[in-house]
Amino acid sequence: MRYLLLPLLLLSRLACAELPETDWLELMPPQDRAALEAMPEIDHQGAEQDSEFYSPGGLKQQAKNLPAVMYSTNTVTALNGKALRLGGYPVPLETDSQGRSTLFFLVPYPGACIHVPPPPPNQLVLVRYPQGIELEDIYAPLWVSGTLKIEQVNNELADAAYAMQAAEVRTVQEEDL
Repeated sequence: MRYLLLPLLLLSRLACAELPETDWLELMPPQDRAALEAMPEIDHQGAEQDSEFYSPGGLKQQAKNLPAVMYSTNTVTALNGKALRLGGYPVPLETDSQGRSTLFFLVPYPGACIHVPPPPPNQLVLVRYPQGIELEDIYAPLWVSGTLKIEQVNNELADAAYAMQAAEVRTVQEEDL
């Protein structure tokens, strides 16, 4: 009897184990990564509206003089349908009746909705999380685990190349670091 319980115990431990972290750069094909690394440094000093990259439209790329990689919707096919865990920052889109965020963009750095320039579409993930999460601080990083899909998302705020049906969303804790 105990020989039957051992495999069940192992399976339950594996089911509770967190997925390994996926790096944001893994969402970009190699040619986009190389183009991003070759981009000139962007100066974030001074008032944002004075920058040549100022984007009053939020996460949408408004500037026309950026390198093509900043508009890229190129994706990594091997990630389509893959369960993964991604760390990032939320840009809330929809909330439920209790004020929990159920739909949001996940971005690789804090303040991406006001940063200049915003991340390219293949560095934005639309997260669907029907259970919702209370977001007390949009500058607090999240872990989002779920199934990633290649899905072009276009709305007034942003263009994204990926979407995720989240199984778990939680705030990053100090012990995670």
